[in-house]
Order: sequence, then structure tokens, then C-alpha cells
Amino acid sequence: MKYAALLYLYPLFLLTACNSLDIYEKQTTFPQHEWKGNEPQSYQFNITDTVSKYHIYVVLRHSDAYRYNNLWLNITTSAPNATPVTQQLELLLANNKKGWLGTGIDDIFDHRIRITQQAVKLKKGTYRFVLQHTMREEPLQYLFGAGIRVEKSTL
Repeated sequence: MKYAALLYLYPLFLLTACNSLDIYEKQTTFPQHEWKGNEPQSYQFNITDTVSKYHIYVVLRHSDAYRYNNLWLNITTSAPNATPVTQQLELLLANNKKGWLGTGIDDIFDHRIRITQQAVKLKKGTYRFVLQHTMREEPLQYLFGAGIRVEKSTL
């Protein structure tokens, strides 16, 4: 009986193994659960598909003890053969109605916050993203990690 189930699942595994992942995600963990403002985090991704459009996310993990409902970041993006562009963004992590906006287990919360309003086309080549927090608290406590996620749009 259990072998019959395996025979049905085997072709499914073969089909899914041939698909590309279509997601690039890199994160930095902060061993002391703090992020120093003078320690920017850098992430590189190589884009080969120039036909698809992409969404770009900031990925964060923090504890319930994090003191703020937001996080201010400078995000510097370096595209292939282009001048780096820095933008300052406020990422909302909580509000008074819902509390933490991310997903949580116990007292740890994960956020995947899209920073592109619409899907964008990317050039072929290596992209570099640098994240640096600009909060007044130094170092910024109760953060477990931060990163970038680049995901192909499904629409």
C-alpha cells in the first residue's frame, strides 16, 4: 500500500525538480541580536532572466521585545553598469489595531516587506543591495536578522 503511494508521488518529484526556483534570498543573522548602524549589510544577486518582472523585499526577524513599530533603512541599489541609488524607507512592522504585522511563533516575528510598488524589470548581471538602519537607538536591539529577497512576479 505504501509503495503504491510512492509510485504516484515519484512523477511529482521529477516534475518539480526540473523547475527553477525563481527566488533569490540572502540574510544576515545578528548573533548578539543587535544591529549596529555603522555595519551595513550587503547582498548580491545575479539576474539572468530579463524577460520576467521581479518584486524586491526586505526580510527581517526580531523578537517581541523590539521597541518600535517601524524600522528606518537606507537601501542602496547597484544595478549593472549604473550609478548606485540610495533611498530611505520606513518599514512598518506593527500597528495599534493588529500588533505585529509579520508572522510569528512564540515571541519571534518574521517580516517580508515588499519595497517595490509594482513588479520591475531587471537587467542581466549582478545587483548589489546594501541595507543600513538609520534608527536613533545604537545598536538597535532585539533584531535577529535582515536580508533581501528578489522574487519573480507571477502576474
